[in-house]
Amino acid sequence: MKTVKSFALAAPLVLAATAPITASAQEFSKELIEKGRYLATASDCVACHTNHEGGKPMAGGLPMASPVGTIVSTNITPSKEFGIGNYTEAQFSDAVRKGIRGDGANLYPAMPYVSYSNMTDEDIHALYAYFMQGVQPVDEKSPETNLPFPMNFRASMMSWNMLFRPNEVHKDDPGQSAEWNRGKYLAEGAAHCSTCHTPRGIFMQEQKSLNLTGGQIGAWYAPDITNDPVHGIGSWTQAELVTYLKTGKLENKAQAAGSMAEAISYSFQHLTDADLNAIATYVRSVPSANAAGTTGATRFDKGAPGNDMAAFRGKDYADGLKGDHAGAQIFAANCASCHGYNAQGTRDGYYPSLFHNAATAGDNSINVISAILNGVDRHTEDEHVFMPPFGDQTNAVVQLTNVEVASLSNYLLAQYGNDKLTVTPEDVQVIREGGPKSNMVQMARIGIGAGVTAVALLLASLIWYRSRRKTKPALSA
Repeated sequence: MKTVKSFALAAPLVLAATAPITASAQEFSKELIEKGRYLATASDCVACHTNHEGGKPMAGGLPMASPVGTIVSTNITPSKEFGIGNYTEAQFSDAVRKGIRGDGANLYPAMPYVSYSNMTDEDIHALYAYFMQGVQPVDEKSPETNLPFPMNFRASMMSWNMLFRPNEVHKDDPGQSAEWNRGKYLAEGAAHCSTCHTPRGIFMQEQKSLNLTGGQIGAWYAPDITNDPVHGIGSWTQAELVTYLKTGKLENKAQAAGSMAEAISYSFQHLTDADLNAIATYVRSVPSANAAGTTGATRFDKGAPGNDMAAFRGKDYADGLKGDHAGAQIFAANCASCHGYNAQGTRDGYYPSLFHNAATAGDNSINVISAILNGVDRHTEDEHVFMPPFGDQTNAVVQLTNVEVASLSNYLLAQYGNDKLTVTPEDVQVIREGGPKSNMVQMARIGIGAGVTAVALLLASLIWYRSRRKTKPALSA
């Protein structure tokens, strides 16, 4: 199950029209449609709106884990019955930038319209041309999404949008270069970097004061990508960041997995070098709001080669799992064949080293656990990087229990990364279920209950007061 990329109430881009509204019948130029295709690629639309296990492009049907339940993405092809084929350009613009679909209902901001709100009229026009005449219509209804009460009431999003939705289109900063401004436009808009890399508040809104300092994204953690030299990527050069965006890997530093692997596969690698450099220029300028110190070893420098295999040499697998060396036994049986007996990886870097690796040396253990459970699947023009999942009940070659994943995680952290972290089986279960759940459903139900109670008490008081007035004896003349 895919993890939804946006968690402000977490639901997909729901553009399917329910009212028979006539869209524009104009013909768009090939150049305009191609511009729209490029923008849709930069926006990574296909990643969420295609079921990657046999689904048709943009036809929806992809189940996505979210903090408030499982969402199924919708059909955004120009099908007039099941997609957005009846949308006018104004309705399309309102859906993309304001979160209001064709029938007037509010979208949930898992579709990152909070980011797309900065897109210019010209780019929205090009996107509309592409979706109407560059996408093959698919006349198939995607499965319904059923969120728990009260999240299933879209009207609740009106107040959320009033509080947290930006309403301004991007404007260039005259004090910055054209490249920086282009980079900000893409990174904060179409590429929606902050959707994953910015922490969320109590109402699942992006905390812009902590922009790009890292955030939980379902079963994965999108790390700090500010210019902080220790906690962020301030130690990276411009060329290194561009290389990572094109390939999803940077030797002895980082490997893209989860939603970032999808972004590399379906979006970033297909952008022009000029746009990738612009994004890198902007991202490398974003200052950190991290209160921690900015000196010391980065998460890309920690760990060293080695192993603990001598502790169980001569024992069978079951005996090796007993005691304090279970993690080493699991590593030897399941990981060493690809990553090397000393976790040094392969010479060509296809299988990365597990030391000097952002996953094992980060500030939390989330990505270590998630990589073991969910694996890695990343496609680029040059290669297909694949690590099998060890937690999937249907696709795992070897399915590890929560206890075994915790043992393996602790071995990797202690031996090759951040030895200050400890993983419990309970931690593994949280990631196995798609990441931490939001308490918004419970909070909303409590709020509704309190509101209903308050109204009931008020009505009861009014009734009591009126009854007292009616029964009060009249004064004698």
